[in-house]
Amino acid sequence: MDFEKNVFVNCPFDQAYISLLRPLLFTIIYLGFTPRIALEALDSGSPRIEKIAKLIRESKYGIHDLSRLKAKTKGELFRLNMPFELGLDVGCRMYGAGKLKSKRCLILEEEKFRYQAAISDISNSDIATHGAEPELVTTEVRNWLASHMLHRPKGPAAVWGAYIDFMGKNYDDLIALGYSKKDVELLPVNELMKDMLRWVSTNSHQ
Repeated sequence: MDFEKNVFVNCPFDQAYISLLRPLLFTIIYLGFTPRIALEALDSGSPRIEKIAKLIRESKYGIHDLSRLKAKTKGELFRLNMPFELGLDVGCRMYGAGKLKSKRCLILEEEKFRYQAAISDISNSDIATHGAEPELVTTEVRNWLASHMLHRPKGPAAVWGAYIDFMGKNYDDLIALGYSKKDVELLPVNELMKDMLRWVSTNSHQ
């Protein structure tokens, strides 16, 4: 795959985040980039850390959502996977050679400035907040990727509108293929990305 177009996505994979993950992936694909995510291949025989490191090395861009830095209930442990993978990505750029020196990262958070209490060392990085709003995820990811493109892509409202169109059409197509509403909701990420790519290839008009 093309290093210059690959975008490593580091985010929660639970069902509560799926409403944000879908527009995030769609925006990347709609703008002509390729999302690289650990869920893209169901390979239980490959150690997770090796898979993650490979995806990071193969991707010029990285999007890291740190919105789960804080535990939500008393006694709950917060997840360290996302900051750990961010560290791998930053380290790859700092200590790598050749094209790895050109790597770029966007850090997403749910609340503005909250990250500073947990990881103050990233205060000079590209950081955006989405407030757990899917449309804001689209806006922030679109705007960041657009800053690295030679031409100006369609605006955030157009990308969001395209996402809504895709989701409606894909739902109808899957129901027609014998999927239940629950099946559609639980559609594996690798299948969803293929559906997005097919739709965008004939509907984006970038």
